[in-house]
This record gives sequence, C-alpha cells and structure tokens, in this order.
Amino acid sequence: MDHPCLVTLERDSAPRVLFSGDRLVKVDLPPGTRCIYPKPPIAKLKDLPAAIRHALHHPLGSEPLYARLRPGMSVTIAIDDLSLPLPPMRRPDARQSVLEVLLALLADHGIDDIEIIVATGIHRRMKAAEIRWMVGDRVFDAYWPDRLYNHDAEDLDNIVRLGETELGEPVELSRRAAESDLLVYVNISFVPMNGGHKSVAVGLGSYASLRAHHNPETIRSTHTYMDPGDSELARKIARLGRVVNEKLSVFTIETTVNNRMFDRNLSFLSKNEDDLDAKERFLLEALVATTARLPQAARQALFDKFPAPYEVTGVWAGETEAVHERTLARAFEQYLVPVQGQADVLVLGIPYISPYNVHAFLNPLLVSCLAQGYLFNMFRGAPLVKPGGTLVLFHPCTDKFDHEQHAPYVDFVHRILPETRDAVRLSHQYEQKMARDPAFLQMFRTGHAYHPAHPFYMWYWGENGRQHVGRVIVVGADNDYIPKLFGWETAPSMDEALYRARGGEARSLDVTLLHMPPIVMGDVTP
Repeated sequence: MDHPCLVTLERDSAPRVLFSGDRLVKVDLPPGTRCIYPKPPIAKLKDLPAAIRHALHHPLGSEPLYARLRPGMSVTIAIDDLSLPLPPMRRPDARQSVLEVLLALLADHGIDDIEIIVATGIHRRMKAAEIRWMVGDRVFDAYWPDRLYNHDAEDLDNIVRLGETELGEPVELSRRAAESDLLVYVNISFVPMNGGHKSVAVGLGSYASLRAHHNPETIRSTHTYMDPGDSELARKIARLGRVVNEKLSVFTIETTVNNRMFDRNLSFLSKNEDDLDAKERFLLEALVATTARLPQAARQALFDKFPAPYEVTGVWAGETEAVHERTLARAFEQYLVPVQGQADVLVLGIPYISPYNVHAFLNPLLVSCLAQGYLFNMFRGAPLVKPGGTLVLFHPCTDKFDHEQHAPYVDFVHRILPETRDAVRLSHQYEQKMARDPAFLQMFRTGHAYHPAHPFYMWYWGENGRQHVGRVIVVGADNDYIPKLFGWETAPSMDEALYRARGGEARSLDVTLLHMPPIVMGDVTP
C-alpha cells in the first residue's frame, strides 16, 4: 500500500505549485510523476515548561543538572543562532522557553556568573533585534550586551586550543566557554544534521577547527548530511566534540519542532494540490498571481513578515550523544517518507530562504548550496535520484546579493568561480587567501557579514550532489550567465527540461518531485 504522502500523478491531476525563489509557479508534470509530500505536523508538547524541567531533572547519561550546580560557579550557556528554524519561529522561540526555565534553576542555586553566547561559528553576527526575538524580552533586557553576545571566531585572544583529535585535527573553542565550570548548550534540531557534537564544536569553534571538516574531501566522502550514521562530516565533527566533552563539563539540551511552517491561512501550501477545497484553490491561484505581479522587494517583505508557527515536539537533556539519539529519532519520525526506487529526474522547487539568508535575498551561490547540497541530501538510505541522473530546478538564479550579509560571496562568484569550479582547487589555492582578507574580516567581526571563508563552504556543500548528478537543468532562470557559471543548463519550460533529460530520445523517465517546503525526507530503498 502506498504511503499517504506519496502521490502518483494521473492524466487529469492538477498542476503542482512550487516555490521558485520568492515566487510561486504552476508546473505541469507528466503522468506517472511521483510526488513526495511532507507528513502532517507531529503534536506539540502539551506543557513545554514542565517538559523542560523534567528533562533537566531526569537527563540521559548524566546526573540531574541541579546536582552539578554549586553557588558561585561560572556557567556559560550557548544557544543556536537564527539560521534555524526556517523561517524564524513565532515567539516564544524554543530557545526562550528553555532559557527561562534554565536561568531560574541557576538563580535558585546561587549562580550569577552567567554568560550567554550565540553560537554563530563563522556565520554572521546576529543583530540585537534578532537576538531579542530568540531569547525573549526578559532575558534580553537582563543580559544584553555584556553577558549576552555573539561568538567571535576571529577573536584570537579569546579562542583557546583544547587539544587535537586522535587524527591530529585541532580543537579550538571560545575561551569563556572553555574556562567556565559548566557549559550548557541549548539547541533546536531543525533537521537531522543539526545538534549533537556539531553544536559546541562548530558553533563555538574557530576557522582553524572548521577547516578540518568543512572541506571538499570530507563532503565528497559524506553519503548524506541528513543521516549522521552515514556521514563522514558528522564523524569528523564527533571526533572534535568528544575532545570537548573530555576536557570540559558539558550539559546538552536539545529540542525538536514539528513542520508546521505555514500558518493556518497558508497551510494549503503543504497539501496535495488535488486535495484542495474550493477556497484553498482560490487562495493558491491568488498567491501565484500575486507573487508573479509584485516586485521582488515586496515579495521578500511578504514572506519575511510572517514567522512560522512551529511547535516544540520534544526536549531532552544530558550527555550529548545520548540526547542526540532521541533527537534524531523524533526528527526522522516527522520527516521520513518511505520511497521505493530512485528516479531518473528529481524536480526541486528552490524556496526563498536558506540557513544563510535570514532577512536577506537568496543569492545564486545559496541557490546552488540548496539545490546540490541541502535538498539533494534530503534522504536516508539512497539518494532520490539515480547516479548520473538529472536535477530539474525552478528558480530565477538572479545575479543579486545582499551586500551587508554576503559581501564575500560577490568576490567568490564573480572573481574566483570564473577561474575554476573545482572544489579541491578552490580549497587549496584560494580559500585561505580570501579567509585572511582584512576588509572582509572587519565586516565579519564588526558588521553583519559572513566570514570570508563562508562562500567557499557554500560551494563545497554541494559537492556530493555535484559528484552524483549527471546534469542540472534550471527552469525559469532570468539570465544564462549564472547557470552557465555553475555548470548548469537552462530550459524555458518543464517539457523542454524533460526533453533534454531524455537526451532527445523517445524514452520514458522516472520523475520524482520533492514537494517542499515544509521539510520532507525520502527514506529511499533503491
């Protein structure tokens, strides 16, 4: 029996509606196309503060948190940045809910030497209003800016070397976190690659630590990002994280959210188009027409205006690996849809948002990161598309960048990428020179720009998809230059894209559409 989230299109099926950046477009797919839809949202926890208190008092693989506390000790709390969940979560954010319970417990035990660090890694610094949104007014007003602040991966005076892994990989960390009596990490695991040892080792690490695993060789050896048990990237990060946990007293708190990305009035966007009622069909048609008509800035403002009504579905605390095992199980419960067989063609609508453009335009490098990185990797088992198969993407690939957040990206795309697309050559010949550029480092440390190495990582992130897929065809591109620069083709329509995927031959193709957002993963058996 087919899974309810798997739909095979009939001849009279309605067109599918996909995100193409911040537009919604109608797409006619051939009969027999398999569409993979997100599961319904898992039920939220009924009493979140009580669940948080229970997790702290009944941790996994650890004594209760209160047993590790003593008056006068120093405690550092690290929290995930606003790169997840996507879009930002409606208040109260899960981080706020955990912090309020946690800080009350620390106060009850006479602890006031507390600092809260936003674990940005080499992401951009969060703005004050963004941090306020995450932690809530009460925590923000009490701690900002002296005891609540962004991690600075380039503040070398405040980075310490904890040691090396058994393979010689350097482990460097925030000095405040490393020298505290207790380090507590508060995480939101939005997708299965979030959380676990990645939280501390990456979020509070340095560029030197990141280079040990954020490189083309690691990505090429990673089967999928979304199953840590099948990820060389996760294995390398775990080695660093275990060194951290051996050297420091670490207490992990992880939360999961469901996939209720759209509010009630837009919930039809996650449904099978054939199942929409008359009102929902009207609203969908109106949204397609509106996004086609509005200028880009207005479309971005429209989607940026509404936070997502995600709900917390789980909270666990204690030893990092024991906690993360529970987190992964809940994430897979929400996202995995069983899929039998791989497709010749995988169709992807590329949405307007990624972890790296919150409140900014999705530039073309991030389009490539989403397409051949994140979305290609939305599987467990085998990829959704066969080796040498075709990705068909819907996105305009507009040559536009946010110059506050993504200034280093412009140089990478327009100065370096024309020299070579080879990720290994980029890593060995160009990355470190750009990573030490004083102007870009100043923008990273004092402004809100990503680290100058970050655009390289965005290119590497697509490396396993790039190695697996035979060709990428973009439908709806507004220029030929960017797709050609990325090694992609363009087509004016879905029919033309499929004609090219057939190589001009009259042969049938197995076509699969991954209908997201919200997030859905294929649990693929070849």
